[in-house]
Amino acid sequence: MHAPSTASHHGGLRSLAALSAERLATGDLVAAAKWGTGSPIDDPAREQQVLDTVAEQARQLGADPGATVRVFRDQIEANKIVQRGLHRLWAADPTKAPAERPDLTEVRKEINRINTALVQALAATPQARSAPSCHPRLTAAAVRERHEHHLDTLHTLALARSLRSVCATAD
Repeated sequence: MHAPSTASHHGGLRSLAALSAERLATGDLVAAAKWGTGSPIDDPAREQQVLDTVAEQARQLGADPGATVRVFRDQIEANKIVQRGLHRLWAADPTKAPAERPDLTEVRKEINRINTALVQALAATPQARSAPSCHPRLTAAAVRERHEHHLDTLHTLALARSLRSVCATAD
């Protein structure tokens, strides 16, 4: 009887890692959309809008809005790590800069879709996220994402940052 529950917890952590990697991939698009426009990587108004939205979604799902906001602060910071890293790369080697600029409004629609799925996954996994095995299982899930998506060093570091607050800690 205990095995199916444990298996679903493990799947929940894999889902959280997969959604985090998917959200992280949007950082490339956001970086390309902002490249050469003078638009800052930090966008406090947009960040607060995201945090307010996910907190409300968590409340509606009966999940912990504070824990959800902590996870999303990490998601946002991870996305900015990618954007800054890509902007540094493109500034150092303009031949690697994107030739086309994605529509940031469309990219944000995709981010919002992933955010909603991520809030739902967080709401569905409180036991897995508070289990003593959370950190090693989440790390294993992140390693799987890294290999499946052939993440480079920048994206691997950002993925680790994005997952920092997923597991509950005994403070």
